Amino acid sequence: MNPQRSVRLLQPTLLCTALIAAMPSHAVDFHGYLRSGVGTTVGGGDQACFQAAGAPAKYRLGNECETYAEIGLGQEVWKEGEQSFYVDTMIAYNSQQANDWEATRTDTNGDANNPFDESGDVAIRQFNVVGHNLIESLPGADIWAGKRYYKRHDVHINDYYYWDVSGPGAGIEDIDLGFGKASIAWMRNTDGEWTYQGSGTGTNLANDTLDFRIGEIDVNPNGKLEIGYDYGKANLTDFQERDDGYQDQKGHLVTLEHTQAGWFGGYNKLAVQYGTDGIIATSGRNNTGNSDGDMLRLVNQGVVGITDDIEMMYVQIYEDRDFDNESGQQWLSFGVRPVYKWTDVMSTALEFGYDRIDPQADGERSRDLKKLTLAQQWSAGRSFWARPQIRVFATYAQWDGGRYQAASESIDAGEDDGLTFGVQAEAWW
Repeated sequence: MNPQRSVRLLQPTLLCTALIAAMPSHAVDFHGYLRSGVGTTVGGGDQACFQAAGAPAKYRLGNECETYAEIGLGQEVWKEGEQSFYVDTMIAYNSQQANDWEATRTDTNGDANNPFDESGDVAIRQFNVVGHNLIESLPGADIWAGKRYYKRHDVHINDYYYWDVSGPGAGIEDIDLGFGKASIAWMRNTDGEWTYQGSGTGTNLANDTLDFRIGEIDVNPNGKLEIGYDYGKANLTDFQERDDGYQDQKGHLVTLEHTQAGWFGGYNKLAVQYGTDGIIATSGRNNTGNSDGDMLRLVNQGVVGITDDIEMMYVQIYEDRDFDNESGQQWLSFGVRPVYKWTDVMSTALEFGYDRIDPQADGERSRDLKKLTLAQQWSAGRSFWARPQIRVFATYAQWDGGRYQAASESIDAGEDDGLTFGVQAEAWW
């Protein structure tokens, strides 16, 4: 084994270990997430995963081809009365689930843009400090700084994060207003994907997002409203200001989300978002490379109890991105995952997902993909959300309007359907 490679792979783990070792000897919070398994494609080769070309997400059940894990360690390191400090950390690991040993990309010089690259990634996702009840005039509020997941809103069955400004930042959250709780945050994400083909490089732009939101507003029995406003702006250096190749892009995002608890034994959540210009693509983070335009997005989702033995999650998404360079598109998505519970630990799930992309540009074909998965599951309890879970699955997908967004070479170019099967574990704790 290459000693330098070993040292690089151990660095994130050693960092977490050293941090926790330096803390007082109290109980450490161990939390995280994982998914991993093995699968294959009928006709041979690795498991294929299916996503409509251009769609921001895919339906997950029996349709995940990677091993992904988040390992978090946290601890309350100081407390006096009602005041406290909490340190939270998280390292994420991702690999293509192809071999026993899968090194990080920095070790193998893998191509991050190659979906068939068998190397892996290690990333710092959260390292932050939260101070609780430290400001006397804001009882119950938290101040925080560092890198963190910040109040993310997502759809579970297709892993779609429609409101997510996570990253390095700082803020004050859960300020009690009497009728709701307010939070303010300053987040920063660097735009390193867009390249200006001119005098400047166009990359490494510091993009700031100011996030304001008020949540937990009672609007009807068992119904709460959350209102948010995000303002994003590129924070250009003097050199970048003088270079016409850099766009001083700005963007606004307004979000209204209503959550109804007790909805047929579960809940329903409806979000409406309107965004402009550079903030559109990343649901709250500014992205300097975008053209000017606007976006309307509706996300309706929920989990309902149909009978004592059947629960179902559902989602409907409509998104319309309209850009002045005609790079926008309309995205329609619909998915359901009913689960029948045979016992307290065994269930059967059926997931259907449909995505359709209608490009804005003239002459581009519409694209759609339909995906169906049948899975036999063993879970730690009867709830739809019960995890850990081990599932045996078979997945069939069919698409039109060009090749699907590939995650495997197992499906030949020109094919318009595929069948896979395998076994996967998923857990969060």
